[in-house]
Amino acid sequence: MSRLLRASAIMAAGTLVSRLTGFLRTAILASAIGVTILGDAYNVAYTIPFVLFDLLIGGVLSSVIVPAILRHHKQDADGGRAYEQRLLTAATLALTLIAVAGVLLARPLVLLYADDLAPDGIDAAITLARLILPQIAFFGVGAVAGAILNTRDRFGAPMWAPVLNNVVVIGVGVAYLLRHGTHDVAKVTDGELLLLGLGTTAGIVAQAIVLVIALGRAGFRFRPRFDIWRAGLGELSRLAVWTLTFVAINQIGFVVTTRLATGAGSAAFADGIAGRGLTPYSYAFQLFQLPYGIIAVSVITAMLPRLSVFVRDGEYDSARGEFASAVRMVSSVIVPAGLLLMVLGPSVTVLIFGRGAVSTEQAIYIGHVLQVFGLALVPFSIFQLLLRVFYSFGDTRTPALVAGVNVLINAAIGITLYVVLPPELVVMGLAGAFTVTYVLGAALAWLLASRRIGGLSGRIVAGGLLRMYLAAIPAALIALLVLWGSVRVADITALSSAAVLAVGGGLGGLVYLLVAHRLRITEVSSIIGMVTRRVGR
Repeated sequence: MSRLLRASAIMAAGTLVSRLTGFLRTAILASAIGVTILGDAYNVAYTIPFVLFDLLIGGVLSSVIVPAILRHHKQDADGGRAYEQRLLTAATLALTLIAVAGVLLARPLVLLYADDLAPDGIDAAITLARLILPQIAFFGVGAVAGAILNTRDRFGAPMWAPVLNNVVVIGVGVAYLLRHGTHDVAKVTDGELLLLGLGTTAGIVAQAIVLVIALGRAGFRFRPRFDIWRAGLGELSRLAVWTLTFVAINQIGFVVTTRLATGAGSAAFADGIAGRGLTPYSYAFQLFQLPYGIIAVSVITAMLPRLSVFVRDGEYDSARGEFASAVRMVSSVIVPAGLLLMVLGPSVTVLIFGRGAVSTEQAIYIGHVLQVFGLALVPFSIFQLLLRVFYSFGDTRTPALVAGVNVLINAAIGITLYVVLPPELVVMGLAGAFTVTYVLGAALAWLLASRRIGGLSGRIVAGGLLRMYLAAIPAALIALLVLWGSVRVADITALSSAAVLAVGGGLGGLVYLLVAHRLRITEVSSIIGMVTRRVGR
């Protein structure tokens, strides 16, 4: 556990700063462009490059490329150096072509996700997409560089590089505010869209440059190799078919969710209720992913190379132990975080978003969506850990099949709620559909992964989770009591929300730590011990 904890701590520190600066970035952009039609247009345009990247290479990184690099490190005479150079060359060429194609196809791509937007919103989204889509090439190169760094146990740079990206976009948001840019999509100028679009792309360019520099400092010397056929792309393609299917299935689900959210937002706006569309869903989801991104992503990234080695060498007992340790470590933070989000969601969102172009009422609504997402935090995190069990076996087929089940469930529930709920409640319903989907998906994935590896120490994991919930429930009740007292004596403002978070969140966190210590939750004690040792130095 100590190795996993140390590696995860390095990444968690970078991820924490990255996520916090990311929230500052989001808060400034929300204050500048709002959470109505212009905000939806920006979020659609901003999301498309990530969708295309995931479809073409993002999902393959952890499931196929990292294990392949590790194999070539062991079997190639040069330690896999030429193989890595060919991969980076192929990724650069392919993603550059994809970026160009994306710019040319910006209109149909936007219409695929958001044809229910108002006409002005569609036009703004298309303009922004043409400015943002070139970042695919830089994002992809940076991601491949990050994967190579991870195989060298260099986890810091991939986690810290996004901070620079956030700083650049924060500067863009501040510049937009200083020039008194509008949040009305009917009044936005070409110059304002240019600032938003090119500024967003500049952040990704800066992030990629940092990762390439870090790769050089790790001893990697890039030399373009155009004998790409020797990179074993055929083998990778065969392995990646099911991974790409997995990503494609998930993106189908994302298209459904995006269209439902934008449609509901437009319908609610027509009824005179603003801020009920894609942007509240996107911002709540980003906040929901904070604890997942800080701890779960860090643990997953550190776990996969080691788990792959154990499986490769037939050490299944060690693999089971590594997985169980990872689940318990993640859950020790995710369990209390999920319950506290369910209680303090509106306080978080009013503090972050309740200013500028975003009203307090709109910020509270984002918080209600966040509260629903809080229910999904534990099953979603465990589901992501379970996928790495399949990937360590080189099995990309099973995750794709499970993803298909997830998408069917999510789409069925989402469409049903879109029909039966008033437009202003649909986005909350979509968050609920997400939660139900991952509860069922995690249960199915656990059953299949357990059969594959000969058990997943279910009793040990369940016992640990039970103790964590026993420690977290009193913490959530304390936070709820503080929130109840606050709303009885004061209006909901950014200041009162900050007080609720400081007192309720602080006391809740302290109660959790104390009860966890009494219940002998070793993962919490290990994290506290590591932090206190570092502070004491």
